[in-house]
Amino acid sequence: MHLVVLIFGFTAILGKLITIPSDQLVWYRMFFATCSLAVYLVLMKKSFKMKRIGILKTIGVGFIIAAHWVFFFEAIKQSNVSIALAATATGSLFTALLEPIFFKRKLHFYELLLGSIVLLGLYFIFQFETDNSLGIWLGVLAAFLASLFTVMNGQLIKQYDSTRISFYELGGGVIAVTLYFLIFSRSSLPNFQLSSSDWLWMLVLAIVCTAFAFVASVKVMEELTPFTVSLSINLEPIYGILLALLIFGESEKMSPGFYIGTSLILCSLFLNVWIKRRLKKKGYLINFAPLKDSVK
Repeated sequence: MHLVVLIFGFTAILGKLITIPSDQLVWYRMFFATCSLAVYLVLMKKSFKMKRIGILKTIGVGFIIAAHWVFFFEAIKQSNVSIALAATATGSLFTALLEPIFFKRKLHFYELLLGSIVLLGLYFIFQFETDNSLGIWLGVLAAFLASLFTVMNGQLIKQYDSTRISFYELGGGVIAVTLYFLIFSRSSLPNFQLSSSDWLWMLVLAIVCTAFAFVASVKVMEELTPFTVSLSINLEPIYGILLALLIFGESEKMSPGFYIGTSLILCSLFLNVWIKRRLKKKGYLINFAPLKDSVK
């Protein structure tokens, strides 16, 4: 899981290195990732078959994933890597609210408490980073969409293989962005004319940071709950911000208020792990992880 999180953190770096607009970036990313998964399924002699309702559901989730990535990369372009990653760390709050709805369980009081800490952290970031407010809002919206598709994947993994889920979701994302271009911006349709550096970073983004990481992140949901996966993924800011500071230097250095707010958000993640362990030891916490042998 943490290898996946490290790769996700590097995704933000690539989003800044690649120079094309966010919507085109997402189309290329999902197109090449879908092709990579198709090749993998053929070489491994795995079936593409899935029930029609399953295909429709995964394609629908792919639409959400595409929107998430567009907002995420646009947040980076409107601000910087650090701002975008800090904003998307609010995903734990949204997951705490969404998971009880999808899995029909009670909302835990401690999740709301930790969510309040997340909001306080976000308040600090807004107060001290007013010039980056658009990037923050885009990041928060991306966080909500990420939480939504994470919870929905928690249901899909009960029925289908993670590779097939990823293939149809990423393919659905390609369809979603293509429809957007055809309806709203025909002139932006990808023409595969990228610079050599953009080609290099795009292939790394599509194959390593998307095809591999996406399958792996869905696969771990056979063992972990959506809330735990979301929290682990929310460690992405730590890796991403450190990488950004190392690679981009001064442009990623933020105000003290930003680091206070980000620290509060990250503290809520560690507190959640501690609380969940305490509750589980006392027998108060039910494990909602999908059963491994239920995957077809």
